[in-house]
Amino acid sequence: MQLDSKIPTGPIEQAWERAKFDMKLVNPANKRKFNIIVVGSGLAGGSAAASLGELGYNVKCFCFQDSPRRAHSIAAQGGINAAKNYQNDGDSIYRLFYDTVKGGDFRAREYNVYRLAQVSVNIIDQCVAQGVPFAREYGGALANRSFGGAQVSRTFYARGQTGQQLLLGAYQALEAQVDSGRVKMITRTEMLDLVIVNGRARGIVTRDLVTGKIETHAADAVVLATGGYGNVFYLSTNAKGSNCTAIWRAHKRGAAFANPCFTQIHPTCIPVSGEYQSKLTLMSESLRNDGRIWVPKQAGDKRSPRDIPEAERDYYLERRYPSFGNLVPRDVASRAAKAVCDEGRGVGETGLGVYLDFAESIQRLGRHAIEERYGNLFEMYNRITGEDPYTVPMRIYPAIHYTMGGLWVDYQLMSTIPGMFVLGEANFSDHGANRLGASALMQGLSDGYFVIPYTLGNYLASTKLEKVDTSAPEFAAAVAEVNDRVSRLLSIKGNRTVASFHRELGKIIWDYCGMARNAEGLTKAIGRVQELREEFWKNLNVPGSGEDMNQQLEGAGRVADFLELGELMCRDALQRKESCGGHFREEYQTEEGEALRDDENYQYAAAWEYAGENAEPILHKEPLEFHYVHPAQRSYK
Repeated sequence: MQLDSKIPTGPIEQAWERAKFDMKLVNPANKRKFNIIVVGSGLAGGSAAASLGELGYNVKCFCFQDSPRRAHSIAAQGGINAAKNYQNDGDSIYRLFYDTVKGGDFRAREYNVYRLAQVSVNIIDQCVAQGVPFAREYGGALANRSFGGAQVSRTFYARGQTGQQLLLGAYQALEAQVDSGRVKMITRTEMLDLVIVNGRARGIVTRDLVTGKIETHAADAVVLATGGYGNVFYLSTNAKGSNCTAIWRAHKRGAAFANPCFTQIHPTCIPVSGEYQSKLTLMSESLRNDGRIWVPKQAGDKRSPRDIPEAERDYYLERRYPSFGNLVPRDVASRAAKAVCDEGRGVGETGLGVYLDFAESIQRLGRHAIEERYGNLFEMYNRITGEDPYTVPMRIYPAIHYTMGGLWVDYQLMSTIPGMFVLGEANFSDHGANRLGASALMQGLSDGYFVIPYTLGNYLASTKLEKVDTSAPEFAAAVAEVNDRVSRLLSIKGNRTVASFHRELGKIIWDYCGMARNAEGLTKAIGRVQELREEFWKNLNVPGSGEDMNQQLEGAGRVADFLELGELMCRDALQRKESCGGHFREEYQTEEGEALRDDENYQYAAAWEYAGENAEPILHKEPLEFHYVHPAQRSYK
């Protein structure tokens, strides 16, 4: 396996424009001759399918939901970054680039990040033209707010439902292409395998989630935009349907998987309340603009928060990081919350929580202003907890939210399998070891609207593709493997449910490869995951058949993939003997408890090659070079 990142040469400010000019184009009359498969219909997949359809390609877009409107992008709350500098507060494309590279702890490609910052300004114009109802100032100008890891206000938002509004914009563009006949939307369908013909991605195998029918689809290129793998932890802020199956099956066909241990813990989530829970709920990072985070100074202080005077409160983020205060990046805020809870100063019944307090902002701005900014978030919190955040502080605690790792892609977003492109959270490319808040929506729309239309066209125009349809023997072979896997899952007839295996796996990964990791724990986790996987294939019970709707069967296939991915995450974390961003090895930290990188030995993207069942994966390294933002110890003090 060779890792050719295809990074352009020359000044970074001109790289993307020059790269676009150098790319080959497909004649408009020839575009309708090409068939493209897009798997996923969230912001990345929906915008890609809409854009490619608009250009004239024949597109099939797949999603496992009953409508593209239900893609998990809808759950994003706080906003989308763009270097517009509308506030005239010192922002610029270069500053967004700098903040993103620094926020990712110098583990991302500079050229990819700079392109993302450049394209960000176009995304806002695109979305406004689609009618996305961004918040506006009194005079009508688009409003901005602050987010973690930045000292400027560059986040555009629509109350606490930015993801939903952006997805509706992309959905409208997608449906226009469906109406034109250039995009065929296929819902309630899950990708179960990738089909490779003569070394190139030429199609997929799917299962109809209603009828159980296994089908094949051929194309000239395949685009995966299937989101992240945070549900490997079982309890996460992801929708329960979010999974890793599409990218994992592609990985087993030869796509390198990069930096799987780079997972993001979001500091602002509703704490776990009991074993009965199947997921967690995010409270937008935007709340940290007006909410102050604190815990009691005295360990074991269980008084009501309103009975604890100011002098006995520790606003620990403001104390430790005076320059950024409550707006430090997510990895920093999460570790700080864990630290004070480990000291016995956590709040709530479990002691795993901190306060997010709006009393000062309500007094300063008035309740109406807070309602306008965060009303739906406050309502959601009230419905879940039964507590009114207008009168008592929210209780929050870190939880799994986003995955920076994913399939390795080059500058043109193509994986190590020619003809297979990977967009959005499914790839590894733009965030390094930690994602800044409000950058996920930015990356998904950047990839779908402004990058893939050029790079996919370049691939098609510069590659001689033989005619392939689903009668090719490679399709039949892939179907046979899928059917064998389904039959195997149904035939075990053991005593344990899918959920019980998933919950146990999630606890192992959270305990040993979560907010803090160490060599002993990671080694233990690898062994325990292997044992759990062995039991899974001997003692799983999947009721029903594969001939109709069977959600237990769906879940079983996804958990089987999580069991393999979980081991790879631990292996990746074990080999990376440093701390960086969301990857915090307890053996490698500064005297002040901050992440301690090792740039001499670990300044690379770790790309793993699948070596076969029960074989150790092969590590490949893409060196990361920094010519514009020189690596330094991150400081938000």
